[in-house]
Amino acid sequence: QVQLVESGGGLVQPGGSLRLSCTASGSISTINDMGWYRQAPGKERELVAAITNFGLTTYADSVKGRFTISRDNGKNTVNLQMNSLKAEDTAIYYCNLVMRAYGYNYWGQGTQVTVSS
Repeated sequence: QVQLVESGGGLVQPGGSLRLSCTASGSISTINDMGWYRQAPGKERELVAAITNFGLTTYADSVKGRFTISRDNGKNTVNLQMNSLKAEDTAIYYCNLVMRAYGYNYWGQGTQVTVSS
């Protein structure tokens, strides 16, 4: 079994920054994708950013140039540095880990990010 524990959410003013972190524990394949999704009230969950164990990254168009995803394979952690935050970034952010070779897909419990003045 795999567990994902997120931290770093909170309230920030527009233009501010936050850093989200997620640590995975359990039986984890060395080949995996980790990422962050978000879900705002009344909207579907959407991909924010993802990174493979080789360091290849994917970003949603809405966050390109503002958010940076990184990971530490040795510690099974993934981070999301969020700069120039906007009100529309307000959502619950979920950490995700996928082990495609096994068809496994895991989610964290979510952390609230609120951007408001």
